[in-house]
Amino acid sequence: MMMEINLLPHREARRVADLRETVAVLLLGLVIVAAGIFFIDQSLKSDLATKKATVVQLEADIERYKPQQAKVEAFKKQKKQLQDKLDIIASLEKARSGPVRVLDELSSKVPDRLWLTSISTKGKGIKLEGKSLDTGVVADFLRGLNQSPFFSNVDLDKTSGGEVVRGVRLVNFVIRADMESPVEETEAS
Repeated sequence: MMMEINLLPHREARRVADLRETVAVLLLGLVIVAAGIFFIDQSLKSDLATKKATVVQLEADIERYKPQQAKVEAFKKQKKQLQDKLDIIASLEKARSGPVRVLDELSSKVPDRLWLTSISTKGKGIKLEGKSLDTGVVADFLRGLNQSPFFSNVDLDKTSGGEVVRGVRLVNFVIRADMESPVEETEAS
């Protein structure tokens, strides 16, 4: 006779034990995941609260400094207005002394036996009309103007015979040139 051993309860117990072990591992995993999510959530909430407090502090600082910012803007506007006025005064000062200096330079370059009868300006251009005893004196005058820092592009526009005075025929001439401002060039360098 053979002995029969019933292994079913043992298998059933083993299956139940395996199931309990799987459920326990699953529950332990869920608890660990939930704890991780909870700690990450708390960390993010803490960081968010810190950032919000920083934003509130910065907004308060902005509000606190708005009056000073308005004063700075007003000062900048006032400074620009004053600088504009100073620039206008400087340009008026240059314009005031410019023609005097050009005329002074012109009078120092006019040789003997040459007379200017008309001086006219348009923008930076100047037109000189006059009379001379001969063309050599006009040539000397042209050379002098070319050497002057106050004039550039000096050109003899025309010469012609003029009236006779005491037996000498005068030479009429027209010279065109551009006026320069050597003071501005010196300041720029």
